[in-house]
Amino acid sequence: MTQHNVQILADLMDTIKQRAGESESTSYTARLLAKGSEHCAKKFGEESFEVALASQSSDKKHIISEAGDVFYHLLVLLKSCDVELSEVMDELSRRTQQSGLEEKAARINK
Repeated sequence: MTQHNVQILADLMDTIKQRAGESESTSYTARLLAKGSEHCAKKFGEESFEVALASQSSDKKHIISEAGDVFYHLLVLLKSCDVELSEVMDELSRRTQQSGLEEKAARINK
């Protein structure tokens, strides 16, 4: 099985939390968070669209770069909504206990 360095996501979230308290003049993260969750959601949407477009190219480096932007902006959005990364990871862990079709059916029936 492939090894994945998922710790980097936790480290990035820790950095985002730290930067949230910094000056908007010196921190892009602080500037995003100061604009509120709606702005963070729009920025995440833009970055998601960009990775979708990049995925249609043959430029793997571009796809990787845009995917990195998506991860960063997702974590900023989570912070702006006071959602912990661990909560999302717990949800993913819960979902891996069943097939994707079973999980989707359970959400539809709620």
